[in-house]
Amino acid sequence: MRHLIKILAIDDDAGVLSVVKAALTGDGIEVLVANDPTVGWEMVRQLNPDIVLLDLVMPALGGMELLDKIVDWNPSIDVVLLTGEYRIEYAVEAIQRGACDYLTKPVEIELLRERVGKLIAGTQNRLRSIEIEEAFVRASQFGEMVGRSPEMLDAFVRLQRIAPHYRSALITGETGTGKELAARALHALSPVSTRPLVVCNCAAIVETLFESELFGHVKGAFTGAVQDRTGMFESANGGTIFLDEIGEVPLVSQSKLLRVLQNQEVQRVGSSAVRTLNVRVIAATNRDLRAMIAKNQFREDLYYRLSMVRVQLPRLVDRKQDLPLLERHFLEEFSRRFAKRIKGITHRAQGLLARYPWPGNVRELENAIGHACMMTAGDNIDVRDLPEDLQNYRHTQGPGAAAPLLTLAEAGRCHAQYVLDRVGGNKQEAAEILGISRNTLYRILKEPLPSNGQTEPGAEPGH
Repeated sequence: MRHLIKILAIDDDAGVLSVVKAALTGDGIEVLVANDPTVGWEMVRQLNPDIVLLDLVMPALGGMELLDKIVDWNPSIDVVLLTGEYRIEYAVEAIQRGACDYLTKPVEIELLRERVGKLIAGTQNRLRSIEIEEAFVRASQFGEMVGRSPEMLDAFVRLQRIAPHYRSALITGETGTGKELAARALHALSPVSTRPLVVCNCAAIVETLFESELFGHVKGAFTGAVQDRTGMFESANGGTIFLDEIGEVPLVSQSKLLRVLQNQEVQRVGSSAVRTLNVRVIAATNRDLRAMIAKNQFREDLYYRLSMVRVQLPRLVDRKQDLPLLERHFLEEFSRRFAKRIKGITHRAQGLLARYPWPGNVRELENAIGHACMMTAGDNIDVRDLPEDLQNYRHTQGPGAAAPLLTLAEAGRCHAQYVLDRVGGNKQEAAEILGISRNTLYRILKEPLPSNGQTEPGAEPGH
């Protein structure tokens, strides 16, 4: 059944409301208007629209205040703020408070249709993913990242909302959580997505060459400078530079980096000429920059310049409900890469993957699945195909440890996975054997696997 998309425009300017309604009304789209913010708030609560276009400055109830009310009441509503004057601090504040976009008035009709059209498409995709369970994996991908846990969905939403507006952004998280993938997604969603994305691994640059690598140098600037060289910032001009492991930048170079960020100007080493740039900067780190500031190892002003907007990526152990999804994603990727037909992962191997703490996060999981796909000689990955450190981990809880009792949900998940492994991953056949529908099977398989070392169904004694 087709869902009617409801758009509510709230603005005290009748002319703006008339333009919005004429521009957006269409097949399957209903546009409602309110020229009073109090009335508009009541309409939000009564009609629960999919999208709200909201004027920033209105009498009685301001746009920011109404934005807070809408987000608190139903955070799934996409709110677009309209204002007569674009100011970056307002845009950033609006996004941080829950808005998904920020447009200036008078609104260009084509731009309005484009931005709202994307929101409409997003709404339709969300509804389709609810109705069609088979689209679950596809709906779980965001750029090159995969996840459906609340922690990852929150990160995806933040990336999507800041992408049109950021000039600098900071991505934090442990090693292996996907910081570079997040940076690539942020660049891909930005207005400069067709321009270069230059990646700089700050930890890999020799300290004495750091400024030359980032800012370039002229011939004769130092021993070995036999010709002029363009730095990474110049190479990224018009696009984005990704400064990975920003915490490794030498303290002496941080002041020069700050100056480039503030003025969008760069000087090559050995040159007095100033080159003007237009570069977006994404930085990432697995270190605690605030602790480094306290130890005088990182400049506080540089930290605040980089972290106007910040995205924290969760550890894999904190989003373990994404494990089956990530396992399937990497399984398909490596099956294609190695030209193998690998159908799935045995239950006991999947149970071990669920118990393992993953100190290396998603990157370690990717490496483990890649290793197993190379090693397996059959259709399914088993414990023996996994890296040795994972195989050894299953014995660390001590011999003869009593297996804890399972809940009914855990037992059902175990048995369903066992049957699925026995039929080579054929979900339709597994559902028929279990006497349930495919949709019910999908729901059961979403339940987390039991942990703490209990024996899985079908596991042989001593294995």
